[in-house]
Amino acid sequence: MNIYFGLGSNLGDRLKNINDAVEKLKTLGSVVSVSKIYETKPWGGVEQPDFLNACVKLERKNFIEPLELLKIIKNFEIELGRVPSVRWGERKIDIDILLIDEIIYKSPELNIPHINLSERLFVLEPLSEILPLNWRHPENHKTVDEMINFLRESDL
Repeated sequence: MNIYFGLGSNLGDRLKNINDAVEKLKTLGSVVSVSKIYETKPWGGVEQPDFLNACVKLERKNFIEPLELLKIIKNFEIELGRVPSVRWGERKIDIDILLIDEIIYKSPELNIPHINLSERLFVLEPLSEILPLNWRHPENHKTVDEMINFLRESDL
C-alpha cells in the first residue's frame, strides 16, 4: 500500500523538524520519495511564522487501519515536540495523512483523502512531485495539476 503524508513546520529548526519526521515515517515502511521543501505562508488566518512544507510517499507491505495510522502519527508528533495549540496555529511539526492508495475513508477523527487537500497549494505543489502521472483525486476526479491551476487562477 502507498501512503502519502504532508509535513509542515514553522517553529524551531524547521528543516531538522521535517527531516526528523521523515525518519520517524521510515519506521512504518519504505520511504519511496520525498518532495522538495517549500517555504509557504501560513494557512487558516492565524498570525504566525512561515512554514516549511514537504510531502512523503511511503510504501508499506501490510495494510494498516486508518485510525491506527492516525494514532501512530499523532504519537510521532508528540515525540518530535509538538504541543497543543490553536487550530491552524504554529507548530514544531505537523504530519498529515493525505492519501492511502485510492481509499476513501470518513470518520469524525479522520478523512482520507485529507479533507482540505484540494484547497491547499502548500500541499498540492509538493505532492505533485511524488504522485503517479495519471493520478486523479478519488472523490473529485481531478488531476493534481487541475487542482493547482484552479487555486492559482482563484488567487488572481
